[in-house]
Amino acid sequence: MSETSSLRLRQRGVRAVTLVLAIAAVIVVAAGGLTWAELDELSTTTVPVLAFVLAMTIVAELASVAGVFTVLAGHLALWGRGRVTVLWALVLVMIVLITAFMSLDTTAVLVTPIIVVLARRIGLSPLPFALATVWLANTGSLFLPVSNLTNLIAGDTFGAAPADFIGFLWAPALASVLITIGMLTIVYRRSLTGRYRLDTPAEAPDRLLLIIAMVVVGLLVPLLVSGIDVAVVAGGAAAVLFIAFAIRNRGALSFGLVPWRTLGFAASLFVLVQAAHSHGLAAVATAAAGTGDDVVGLLQVAAVGALGANAVNNLPAFMALAPVAESPLRMGALLIGVNLAPLVSPWASLATLLWHQRLKSLGVEISWRRYALLGAVLAVVLVPITVVALWAAGTGG
Repeated sequence: MSETSSLRLRQRGVRAVTLVLAIAAVIVVAAGGLTWAELDELSTTTVPVLAFVLAMTIVAELASVAGVFTVLAGHLALWGRGRVTVLWALVLVMIVLITAFMSLDTTAVLVTPIIVVLARRIGLSPLPFALATVWLANTGSLFLPVSNLTNLIAGDTFGAAPADFIGFLWAPALASVLITIGMLTIVYRRSLTGRYRLDTPAEAPDRLLLIIAMVVVGLLVPLLVSGIDVAVVAGGAAAVLFIAFAIRNRGALSFGLVPWRTLGFAASLFVLVQAAHSHGLAAVATAAAGTGDDVVGLLQVAAVGALGANAVNNLPAFMALAPVAESPLRMGALLIGVNLAPLVSPWASLATLLWHQRLKSLGVEISWRRYALLGAVLAVVLVPITVVALWAAGTGG
């Protein structure tokens, strides 16, 4: 079977799973699995989150078409001045910043192909850069509410402003990125020495669109942490780019810009998990995740979240356990488990699935056995250290 046929089969599989979940959610609602009051409460929480995901996806896609990420990657190669170690450091910083401000899915979908193409163009192996992209997309998704869908849902637990979220999670977020970078550098130390050939950065097809997109993205970064509703900020950015493309490049505007599968997958899971909580899941989750804000209790909820994410997926794992993560410390520990630890199974994070689809389309082969082994080692190191960092920063311990 060709790589293209294999990719199409996986894409059909994802569509089939999303369709099954959507049908199941409709059946649950029609059968009275959720009351109207529960549905109203659920929609109040989740609709703004899904609106942000929609708007931010459009922003990221149009910025990519305008050439923002391609031009940035090309300039990184120039700024590295032919030194692999310098380029490595610059690429890692770029991945972390894009993940923090534009979400892990943006990194997986849009940054992966650019980094792989860049590595090949300057004569380097794409594997270290590819693994860095998916690892840091997951482990770098703890900095801001907008970095991960789970963060957006959990945001109110920490306070109304992004600064409240950062105040609780800065220590584990920083520790997570540093540990990940350290392990990546150790694993690929032999590939990260020497020099590479300098290349001229790619030119954007429409310089005016590029400038508009860069200005929009540049303004978006501070506005997302300003305290203004993130859905409003992202929606405004999407509107500006949509108008610019309608004038300059109407062919880039299509229904394909809307992340239908992501929205359907997330909305269906919201309904199904909420219904399950209303019919006994809450008791099971409480028994598994334990209670208490002491370091042992935090390790327990993080470990259960990590196991659930790698067994099923991080979003349903988070939704199932969120009601028993009633304090900021416990919610922080749960986010550590479901955000940082989905590094073992391919389906643990949507970002990982999207990343793998991109790699296959580029002809980059990975060993899932090696991926799972390295990911398990990183997760085992990462989760306890970051939980202790959370506890120490949160209690002054």
